[in-house]
Amino acid sequence: MLVLLASAGIALLVSLLATPLFIRGFARIGWGQFIRDDGPQSHHVKRGTPTMGGLVFIVAMLAGYFGGKLLGQDPPTVPVLLILLLIVGMGAVGFVDDYLKISNQRSLGLGGWAKVAGQLIVSVVFSVLVLTVPAGPAGAPLVDPVISGIRDIPWLDLAPWGALGAIVFVLWITVINVSAANAVNVTDGLDGLATGSMILSMVGYVFIAFWQFNQSCSAVLAAENVARCYDIAQPLDVATLAATIVGSLIGFLWWNTSPAQIFMGDVGSLALGGALAGFAVMTDTQLLLLLVAGLPIVVTGSVIVQRAYFKATGGKRVFLMTPLHHHFELKGWAEVTIVVRFWIITGLFVAAAVGAFYFEWTVHPR
Repeated sequence: MLVLLASAGIALLVSLLATPLFIRGFARIGWGQFIRDDGPQSHHVKRGTPTMGGLVFIVAMLAGYFGGKLLGQDPPTVPVLLILLLIVGMGAVGFVDDYLKISNQRSLGLGGWAKVAGQLIVSVVFSVLVLTVPAGPAGAPLVDPVISGIRDIPWLDLAPWGALGAIVFVLWITVINVSAANAVNVTDGLDGLATGSMILSMVGYVFIAFWQFNQSCSAVLAAENVARCYDIAQPLDVATLAATIVGSLIGFLWWNTSPAQIFMGDVGSLALGGALAGFAVMTDTQLLLLLVAGLPIVVTGSVIVQRAYFKATGGKRVFLMTPLHHHFELKGWAEVTIVVRFWIITGLFVAAAVGAFYFEWTVHPR
């Protein structure tokens, strides 16, 4: 518990204090945001605002996690190292995309297929590792090839399928990661919107992983709780990483809230999407991610609905503009109003996810 608090605290301080240095440094070397011409006209004043701020909270997260571990003399665990690999890998794809946007002075960086290809490579590497890296001396993998909701769903166990089941599971985890990463990327369109939303989502995973630690099958439990314990690898350390990300994002939000002095860029949004996917996999709550990441899913859904309706009707629209937050901008809502209300919606989604998680534990057969 002390390591958790220390890691979160270090990440908060590093992010809060280092962000102004990054802002000045990025402004000096010309790493400014390029605003697309077809976006809301109110966004054109943001042109040139330093971007790629995701580097700040990634650095703060790494400093916080490893700093807390050093202070507590507690070695890093394999599950968290793999989540960090996923976060940094997805962030690297976003970094290349952001850098090309800045270099070419256009709103498009990597081509669509190249960007997806990078995400697929990172996702497949992560998926294969979680299925092959042993969780302990017994040699069992970190994650069983079972599709999970709030915990593993027995009738969706892919292990009996052998090699085919492993391939299907790798594809499943890849879909989760790519979908989460791009959903957060689409949500990152207003000052502080994605940052605040992800703080709430990560708080949800702090609770889930910490509860799994308290009800771990490896702990000494009362007889009536054994049947509903959680067989999760290193849940306390997973909670520690989630809390560390919360700390790093809070420090970043201080400078990212409207009017933002720095944007997270794709390096930040793709990394946060990877974090969501990593936590969903390591806590065996894959389908619960639909609630934890409820806002990004709704925002991304608005884009899909708009495009499908546009093509089906020969040019008609459901929304004034997508993603969804731009629709409300064109309806005259103030940017801060949209952001705060979307944060509230995120909080309700996360509360529903945590509530469903706890409710399942209370009704699970003993």
